Amino acid sequence: YGHSNQLRQARAMGDYLIVGVHTDEEIAKHKGPPVFTQEERYKMVQAIKWVDEIAPGAPYVTTLETLDKYNCDFCVHGDDITLTIDGKDTYEEVKTAGRYRECKRTQGVSTTDLVGRMLLMTKAHHSNIDEDLDYRKHTDNFGKGPKGHSPWTGVSQFLQTSQKIIQFASGKEPQPGDTIIYVAGAFDLFHIGHVDFLAKVHQLAEKPYIIAGLHFDQEVNRYKGKNYPIMNIHERTLSVLACRYVSEVVIGAPYAVTADLLDHFRVTLVCHGMTEVVPDKDGSDPYKEPKRRGIFQLVDSGSDLTTDLIVQRIIKNRLEFEARNQKKEAKELAVLEAMKRLEEEKH
Repeated sequence: YGHSNQLRQARAMGDYLIVGVHTDEEIAKHKGPPVFTQEERYKMVQAIKWVDEIAPGAPYVTTLETLDKYNCDFCVHGDDITLTIDGKDTYEEVKTAGRYRECKRTQGVSTTDLVGRMLLMTKAHHSNIDEDLDYRKHTDNFGKGPKGHSPWTGVSQFLQTSQKIIQFASGKEPQPGDTIIYVAGAFDLFHIGHVDFLAKVHQLAEKPYIIAGLHFDQEVNRYKGKNYPIMNIHERTLSVLACRYVSEVVIGAPYAVTADLLDHFRVTLVCHGMTEVVPDKDGSDPYKEPKRRGIFQLVDSGSDLTTDLIVQRIIKNRLEFEARNQKKEAKELAVLEAMKRLEEEKH
């Protein structure tokens, strides 16, 4: 949602927004291994409602040649500077030519911070336990420490405001002839699996109006366990609202899809993906009422990506990164010792 907010601001500066997305190779060279593949990232960016077009395989350094190729008047970036592997500003050329604009970074979120939360795959992430070594090890690197934050999503410093929700919301009411479709879930770490599911749901009607019900953090923790959700309810709200297929979000939707909810929103169809449906606290089926009305439908997104899989990718990347660093340190130590021995032999 930090990226989405940047794209929202950029789109407001002009009439047509083209987003350049780097290849895996470019990212690995300048930043380290990406979590999502380039194909996943192309799809993900295209699903953000302020994006008109994407430029796949965009070079890491933005040149005037690239801007001219896509017939762009100027380019936009956040107010955090990006550098190449050899320390050069990647926007130097376009800045000099006066074809650069800047937008504000979203306070309280960064990819690094989210990665930190994913690495804390323990219950300590949910409590103010200072003694947990695993927690401490990672908060040094990533988090903001467990004190004074939501017990459900530990390290978030993001503060939601009504203004932010208004900026992200479409503000469109359902129109006569719209098919009102309700989907519910955690929508944690909003990813391509969610996008593929929502795109399929969107295709089910000629004029779809999709309402996404987001469960509160405590509810998600009840049925997901571990340290889920990674993102709190406010962050998940913005992530889902940024998707072009979603018209409205219910913040803190009830786990059971009730008759009241269906009647209130005049829902004509309720959809769920192919993931397991955990029973409600009393053991009942949360989709009992829509099934009774004959308006429940399972939708296969065709994607096997889940929040769990993303976390596994992060942990794998992290372990490889640590192993690489240990090797590098051992090599440097061996060189230093060899130099020391040579010095000693000289004397």
